[in-house]
Amino acid sequence: MRVVISHPSLRFAAVSETVANSTPLRSFGRFELRALLSKSARSLVWRVFDTRHSQELMLCMPRDKPNSAPALEHWLRMAQGGERVQHPNLAPVFEIGQVESWPYVAYDRALGETLDERLAHQNAPLPIDAAGWIAQLLEGLAFAHEAGHAHRDIQTASLVIDANDRVRLIGLEVAQEVFPANVDFNTVSRRAVRESAEEDVLCVGLLLNRILSGKPALEENDLQAVVQQMQPLGREMVRLGWETPHPIPDPLRAICNRATDRQLRQRYHLARSFLRALDGWRQAAAYDDGGPIVLLMDKLQRIGHLPTTTTGMHRFTGGSGMEAQHASALSEVVLKDMALSLELVRRVNNALKQNGHVGETVLNMQRAIQMLGLDGLQLAANALKPWPGPLAPVAAEMLRQLMARVSKAGQVAQALRPAGYDGEVVHLITVMQNLGRLLLQYHFPDDAQQIRQLMLPPEPTEEQPNPPGLSEQAAAYAVLGCDMDALGAAVARHWGLGDELLQMIRRQPLDAPVHAARSDADAIRLTCSLANELVDALALPEAKRRPGIEAATRRYAKPLGLGLREVMEALNPGAQRPAGAAASTPDAQAASLRERLSSRGGS
Repeated sequence: MRVVISHPSLRFAAVSETVANSTPLRSFGRFELRALLSKSARSLVWRVFDTRHSQELMLCMPRDKPNSAPALEHWLRMAQGGERVQHPNLAPVFEIGQVESWPYVAYDRALGETLDERLAHQNAPLPIDAAGWIAQLLEGLAFAHEAGHAHRDIQTASLVIDANDRVRLIGLEVAQEVFPANVDFNTVSRRAVRESAEEDVLCVGLLLNRILSGKPALEENDLQAVVQQMQPLGREMVRLGWETPHPIPDPLRAICNRATDRQLRQRYHLARSFLRALDGWRQAAAYDDGGPIVLLMDKLQRIGHLPTTTTGMHRFTGGSGMEAQHASALSEVVLKDMALSLELVRRVNNALKQNGHVGETVLNMQRAIQMLGLDGLQLAANALKPWPGPLAPVAAEMLRQLMARVSKAGQVAQALRPAGYDGEVVHLITVMQNLGRLLLQYHFPDDAQQIRQLMLPPEPTEEQPNPPGLSEQAAAYAVLGCDMDALGAAVARHWGLGDELLQMIRRQPLDAPVHAARSDADAIRLTCSLANELVDALALPEAKRRPGIEAATRRYAKPLGLGLREVMEALNPGAQRPAGAAASTPDAQAASLRERLSSRGGS
């Protein structure tokens, strides 16, 4: 049954007929309505399918129909003005239109999931993550306010978050002020925008409270309803409680409470002022005493990131003309030493940054060696502690096993990489997606052991015969208060690596769908994520190993254009190669290269 409607009011719920085992198809013009993402007193957000363009969109529209032709004209003019305000944290508009005088603004669904949807599967984000999301929202909102536009109905569905935690605001100028039909819009708009901007900032404070507390303020999902109950309009007061999913640092608590203070003069009146306070805490948070990231930074200064597994590097670098003739052979030797590879990455990118090459990142070992020279390579090797550093034998063995798994993942990623991508870059990105795990095992082996214990299933009981263990992320939260990706990202940022690299070293979340790559960086990130998931599956008990490999393959098959055959060949190189066929593994290629160089007189 197809019901054609003229506007998206509550009458959508009153569909007269329900066909057994099916849902009636509802439409708004050419849009098929798939789900109601948000409903407030001022606006609606729908997930729709655009039959004209064959894609999913998010449709934002006012709850009330403009009450006159001039009001509709004013609505469209303001929405089009908002469309022209372009900022990285403001979602680009797909289309502005109307259906039987009901206006709407459409956005591409591929921009990400709403904050509501994110909180549904990540109910307790860390305070630093919550602050990062809200800071991005404030960046875009401040820009819109300064351009003379307001949102007027910021809700949890107004934030769209992608897989890289990039936040964009949707719905700018959708919920406009309702004036009498005969009003002169030119005389009231400026005042309305100024007053609405302050209300926007208050709603952002309520959003921060919602994320940090883990529950809606005043048990009300519609933030506009909360505003109406708060002082001075109502009698309620909104403050961040003490029973929160994570401990809230005092400075962040103070910022959140000021944003929703009962006294108007105490609140933030400008999005830019709110943003400055939040950014100040985020920058200082990395230096709070006792935090795992701060402790890690201290250990990096004293004992380095990882111990080297290479001895006698001078034997490789002492030959005449080695730098020019043997850069590829040297890079293969360096890549086998994880600590030395990372040290070269740190040094060469530090040198680039100091010379003013901001945004440029070098991940190719051959180029790094050529830039630093043989003396620089030797200095990097000498700066590393010999194996196993300060580790006890048991912890050293755990680190050795982890490094072997990471190296295997790097080889798998090289085998699976799309044609034309640099194998060394792919290998290093795969390693750096495990940087937090490697650093944790080296610097905090006891914490790493606690995390492994928490991931083991507890003893079964009658009520729970098959109890699950904690996920790696949940276990890390319980032990460290942050996840291991945060450790790796903090170190990469400390080393001065660029934003693009920081995105590539974040693994694809296990509970998030995998979409087609939109850039070269995204293709590399997904390929490396797949390789890491495959190697993690190899570590499962034998009965779960094959299903784990198949599940990972299914997740990435369409986005990366890979099948189970390619995956199995990458995991077992040469296993299905006919007898006598030439070897093509990285080790065999390097050995062949060294033989050719030696025949030309190399050392």
